[in-house]
Amino acid sequence: MPKTKILQEGQSYTFRSYFQMPYEAEDILAEFDYTLHKSRLSLPLSQKQLDQLPALQQRLEDTLLLTSLSNEAARREALVFPVLLEVARLCQCQIRIEYPLTVNHWLKGNLDYLVRGKTGLIVVEAKHDDLTRGFTQLAVELIALTQVEEQNIFYGAVTMGDAWRFGKIERTEHRITQDITLYRVPDDLEQLTQILIGLFD
Repeated sequence: MPKTKILQEGQSYTFRSYFQMPYEAEDILAEFDYTLHKSRLSLPLSQKQLDQLPALQQRLEDTLLLTSLSNEAARREALVFPVLLEVARLCQCQIRIEYPLTVNHWLKGNLDYLVRGKTGLIVVEAKHDDLTRGFTQLAVELIALTQVEEQNIFYGAVTMGDAWRFGKIERTEHRITQDITLYRVPDDLEQLTQILIGLFD
């Protein structure tokens, strides 16, 4: 018996639509002929001096103690953007916020953050909760990027601000890898920042 298709011809889907779908990530990504694998990703670590990191770590701790982070916008502004701004400063990258991307009627919407450097780019999808479904949305966004960018491998991360998970897409293999490691903020801030910068080194 043929498997029921999730995506219907003639229907329009935004990136957020995939976050809201009740289906497993593997099944959604199979609609785009991609497979999902879970493993411990070997991510590069930058050796740059992170002199401003203790101050950033203190600010993030204060934010977690003093701020009500009850929605996605609050988490993006208070926890995610400060980290990405520090990364952009150190690697001289450009941050695009709410970056619009349209490939077709199944692949369209806004990327929360697109950080672009001389040697590549990273997509960051910020969520209030549910990193699992958030990763599904991130994976679809990475698939969209393979349609408009030249390189074969792209990295992305889904985050709730205080927790980050990385993903990697390989265009030629039609494979998406979900990292099983979770990076906590503020405790793992140094390692997280080293990885984010390392992806541009």
